[in-house]
This record gives sequence, C-alpha cells and structure tokens, in this order.
Amino acid sequence: MEIAKVNNNIKFLRKKFGYTQETFAEAIGIKRSLVGAYEEGRADPRLNNLLRMSEVFNVSVDTLISKTVSDLSEDELYTSQDGGARVLAITVDQNENENIELIPQKASAGYMNGYADPSYIENMPRFQLPMLPKNATYRAFEISGDSMLPLQPGTVIIGEYIENISHIKNGKTYVLLSREEGIVYKRVFNYVEENGKLFLVSDNKAYSPYQIDASDIIEVWESKAFISIDFPDATGKEDLTIEELSGIVKNLQNEIVKLKDSN
Repeated sequence: MEIAKVNNNIKFLRKKFGYTQETFAEAIGIKRSLVGAYEEGRADPRLNNLLRMSEVFNVSVDTLISKTVSDLSEDELYTSQDGGARVLAITVDQNENENIELIPQKASAGYMNGYADPSYIENMPRFQLPMLPKNATYRAFEISGDSMLPLQPGTVIIGEYIENISHIKNGKTYVLLSREEGIVYKRVFNYVEENGKLFLVSDNKAYSPYQIDASDIIEVWESKAFISIDFPDATGKEDLTIEELSGIVKNLQNEIVKLKDSN
C-alpha cells in the first residue's frame, strides 16, 4: 500500500463529497483525530476502515490504495478492480438461481444503510420471475407518491442492475439509490461526460426536472417491468416524446449555466 497515495485519496474524496473531518469520522465510525492522521500520512488505514471508506465513497478499495483519484474521470473513478461496480449483495434459491429481492417503500430508509449488507438483503422478501433473462441481476422497489403517474403509488418496479453509470440511456426510466435523495424512480438524462450530472424528470409534469451529481449515486437499476394491482388510467392526453423531454432538460441546463455565469 502506498501510504502517500492513500492519504491524498482520502483527503480528496472527503472534500469531494463535502465531508468535514468530523462528519467523515462519524460516517466511518472512527475518531476525528484518526482521519487527520490518515490524511497527513501518520497512520496506515486498517482494512476494515478502508472497506467502510469504500462504501461511503462508492469506490473500490483497489482504487483507494493504488490509483491517484484526482486524476481519474468520473467514469474511471466509480469502477472496481474487475472494471465493474462494487460487489452487489444478492440471494439465491436452492437451485442457485438469483432471487429478486423486494424493497418495500417502508424499507427504503433501511436500504440506504443495508444495501451492501448480505444479512440485511437476506431478510428482504424475494421472488422469481421466469420471463426475465437469466444473465442479469434484478431487484424490486415499491414506489411512492404520484410523480411518475400514470404508475400509481405502490407499484413495484423491477430493475436490472447497471454496473456503470455511463450506461444510463437518455429518456429511459431508472431506480436510483443516492446519498441525498435516497431511492427515487425517474426518467433520466445522462450528462455525466459534460458536467458530471444526471437530470431527473418525472412523468407527472406537475413536478419540475432537477439535477443530481453523478458522484452522489450509489446504485442504478434500469426498469424492466412493473407489478401493480392498479391499471394505469387512460387520460386521453398526448404524452411528450423523448425528443421533447430532451429539449426541456437541455433548456433547464442552459438556464442553470446562465444563473452560474451571472453570479
């Protein structure tokens, strides 16, 4: 382990994510003085603390100890040793087939803390859907609120795990797990290469689009199916096309840039 590289990486990522030494120490479960010792190269982080940092920063331990993270692009930063995302906690049935774990709406807050904990995932309800392709990992999320009408609150979205945030396709719907927003289900537009942002759009036009930092994202699940006891209403209104939605998002981006330039 190159201690000089590790301490610079810890300091860089701590500031990137907006942590003070005190708040970062709380997130890791260590004393603030130890964070200072790590960043100044006076102490070598133990493996358990490196693992916890890896979870907090959503980067691999290998990246923390062997890369200069300030030189990495967003796409390069959020990958693991084998080129994918972090190892995902899953469960399997007696035939070694992966289950689809259900995250009920009431468990959303708990999932923020337990998403990487196999014992937590094992306690979630789980099921199989034979019609889904077998070469992927799926998870089910119960949505709340009316921002994605005509899908009703209580609808269960089946998402396929996406390892790399750069694979998000403009105009597709995704379940996102983020540090600031928790679990959200939105139509997503990918501007990571341009400015490190994702734009999230609700199908219910009463809700305004908004942006989120790509570095805030922990998990991405591309929607593949939904389960609901409520059939969507046929409103008779013409839906916006993906091109029209893209135009709305682009205009919003331009307005944000103008606001920044005027300050």
